[in-house]
Amino acid sequence: MSMPFAERRSLVKDELKDAVLLMFAAPVSLRNNDVEYEYRQDSDFFYLTGLQEPMCAMVLAPGAEHEFSLFVRPRDPERETWDGHRVGVEGALQLYGADAAYPWDSFASRLPDLIENRGRLFYAIGRDSENDRLVLQAIAGLRAAARRGKRAPHSIVEPGLLLHERRSRKSAEDVAALCRAVEITGAAHRAAMAGVRPDMGEHEIEGLLRFEFRRRGARRCAYPPIVASGPNGTILHHKSDERVMRAGELVLVDAAAEFEYYAADITRTFPVSGRFTEEQRELYSVVLSAQQAAIGAVRPGSTLAAVHNAAVEVIARGLVELGLLPGPVEDVVEQQSYKPYYMHQTSHWLGMDVHDVGPYSQNGAPVLLCEGHVLTVEPGLYFKSEDVTVPERFRGTGIRIEDDVLVTEQGNKVLSSDIPKQIDEIEALCGSG
Repeated sequence: MSMPFAERRSLVKDELKDAVLLMFAAPVSLRNNDVEYEYRQDSDFFYLTGLQEPMCAMVLAPGAEHEFSLFVRPRDPERETWDGHRVGVEGALQLYGADAAYPWDSFASRLPDLIENRGRLFYAIGRDSENDRLVLQAIAGLRAAARRGKRAPHSIVEPGLLLHERRSRKSAEDVAALCRAVEITGAAHRAAMAGVRPDMGEHEIEGLLRFEFRRRGARRCAYPPIVASGPNGTILHHKSDERVMRAGELVLVDAAAEFEYYAADITRTFPVSGRFTEEQRELYSVVLSAQQAAIGAVRPGSTLAAVHNAAVEVIARGLVELGLLPGPVEDVVEQQSYKPYYMHQTSHWLGMDVHDVGPYSQNGAPVLLCEGHVLTVEPGLYFKSEDVTVPERFRGTGIRIEDDVLVTEQGNKVLSSDIPKQIDEIEALCGSG
């Protein structure tokens, strides 16, 4: 599917007016010695250009002779033999719609002309010291030439002010990519449920997930997969996958694919042996009911706080009914005594970044949900093994259920509704592979 890069640039140019936008590609990062990490382009840079190469820069200057300029690495047959094809100057013009394109090594000499006599420069200062040096050098040169009629920008502004609220409102193309990421992710979660067995390693489930992502067309994971069995499920961002999963335990799987730079974010919790114990079923039912209540609060005009509060209300009631906290429920909510067992927020924005950009508040007030927003809904309960205040039958249990939800004109659409999460669906699938 094609993304409307030119349309996005056009909308941004309308907001820039007499300002200029400068953005750099993401740098290459070394993993160790001379081995590089897998390259992923900066999300904002990709959002406006579609270009996936390092050592590039773009300048958007409304009203200039060339409004959209790209600086790229020149073609180099010798280097391309080792590292792969480069777009080059001609490709930047023909394939990426640049009005002008230049080799990267001319950037420092050309930048002053591109930002001259512009009042504001939209540039993310402080992220990369070498890029900052080039930009500040250009500004200093223009200031030194003031007697010759040259004028440097009088202010440097964070580009997120232009882009991030726009990125948070998803277009039809954005939603299509997100839906494909969710579809791939769903297939992987179903494979994990079908393949789970006692005495498997957590890493084997991670292997199943990564295999399904890649074979179905996702270039990468949206984030490092979390496969957390037994007591590891109480660690929100469990990183190691070395534990052996035991019969009778739950395994919490928080993993998702990225498709065309759009990230899914899905969590499911299921029994290693294929059947929930009575205690696991009780806790799981509380979390599932909390999620359903929270999803019900997703609609235009609502807020992320309202979504969270809907989940908290159900979590608090469940903890009281199970005898884990003294009531009444209103006191549990007001005093936040549920927090040792549910310590995180219920939702975050989702899009090109798994914790996507976009404001959560404006002018001191929470942002209102509106059509095109996509958010996660992910309540959970976590009871650490060493917590002696909790009945022993609940200790070492972590449960989270997470779905991706699109705000629609009339309410919401759960993009991940096809991924099993009802108890009977999960039990029917677990261990069936």
